This record gives sequence, C-alpha cells and structure tokens, in this order.
Amino acid sequence: MAFIAHLSDMHIGAINFKEELLLRAINKVNDLNPNLVIVTGDITNNGYYAEFERAAEFMELFESPLLVVPGNHDARHIGNECFEELIKKQCGTLNVKTPEISAIGLDSSEPDIDYGKIGRAQQASMEAELKSAGENNLYKIIALHHHIIPVPKTGRERNVLTDAGDILKSIIDGEADIVLSGHKHVPYVWFVGNTTFVTAGTVSSLKLRGKDVCSFNTIDIKPDTVEVVLNQADGKSKCLAKFENRCKVID
Repeated sequence: MAFIAHLSDMHIGAINFKEELLLRAINKVNDLNPNLVIVTGDITNNGYYAEFERAAEFMELFESPLLVVPGNHDARHIGNECFEELIKKQCGTLNVKTPEISAIGLDSSEPDIDYGKIGRAQQASMEAELKSAGENNLYKIIALHHHIIPVPKTGRERNVLTDAGDILKSIIDGEADIVLSGHKHVPYVWFVGNTTFVTAGTVSSLKLRGKDVCSFNTIDIKPDTVEVVLNQADGKSKCLAKFENRCKVID
C-alpha cells in the first residue's frame, strides 16, 4: 500500500500566514509517517528570497520523502530562480518513484502572472513518464499547482491553465490515477474517466472562504480502494472520497 500527504498554499511571508498552523500540520504529517509528502505550490507569498529561505527551513522538518512544485506566488519577483536554488535543489527531481508509485511533478507557474501553463516540453515529458509508469505497473500521480478542472464555490474562473484542454487529454489518455493541485484554497474531488482530480485547501493561510478552515489531504492507496481524507486544523477530519482502486497494483 501507499500513503500520501498532500499539502498546499502555505503562503509563507503573507500577513495572514500562521506559522503555528503549518508547524502543527507538519507534526501531524510526521506522526502519520506517509510514504511521500507532496506540496502543490504557493509555499511563499511573494517569491522573495527571504521567504524561500524560511520555506526551506519548514521543508526540512518533513521526515518523509518530499516532492514540491512551485505555484504562481512562488514565481513572483524572480522567485522561480529562488525556487530552483533553495527548494528544488533540496528536494531533488520533480519526479519521485517508489516500488509502488510514480509521482510526476509539473511546474505550472509563469513569472509574475497568476494563470498557469504547462507547455509542450513538459507535456511530452509527462506523457513519457506516464507511459513508463504504466509499463511498470506503478500507481500514477500527477502534481501541479494550478487546477485543470474548475473548482466549485471559487467564483469566476480566471486562473486555470491556458493549455488545460491539452494537458487534460494527455492525463486521461495516459491513464493517470490521481492528479493533485492547490491554488484555490478549496478542497474538492472530481472524477473524470478513470482519473481522480484532488484539490487541497490552504494549510496555513487565513485567506479562506466562508467557514472553511485550514487543512491538508491524505490519500490512502490500498489494493482495492483509495480514500481521500480532509485533515482540518481544528482537529476534525472527514472523508472527501472513497473509491475503487482501478490500478490494483499496490501490495
């Protein structure tokens, strides 16, 4: 089996960033001891070097293998260069393989703009990774910051990927099992074909909608089922989705 923790949108450096909430979440994740921790972007708020230095210190607190992709906030003020130096160098490749899973990280950020793009080069690389993972009977996970499918209750859609249609087709054709994203600060689950799309809320920012609270997701992949659980900062948890493991390669 495989157990994954999915966190997003820390916004370190923002006025509404709450360090105690992030530390509490990191401690809980470490207690859960997942096989992999995936962070889907906006770890900083402005992309400043000092924010990335602080973010790197938090990333070092995770005790499990880590995959981090950048978000639109991370790409501000040449933050893309800071991410390469302080985060990607620390976390290594954006693609992580274990005996059970293949986690493919995508950089959907563009410097100083909020909308996202994957581009043809990354698309081709993703397609190749999905094909390889399928040939090796691995559970296929895609991680990126921007959502590919609009998220309910988040207002007018303005920040979806500019090449969402092309990327969605590649993901469905490549039979990805799960796609993880953040960006909207709203946790939700969509099912398209045999692929499950999971968005995470913000783990440590008070930029929330309505009565939402900070949270992160966990994904428990078992031989027959997959369960996505929302873990809230107030200590409550609830199942977002439980469905058949169509891959059925996890021992």
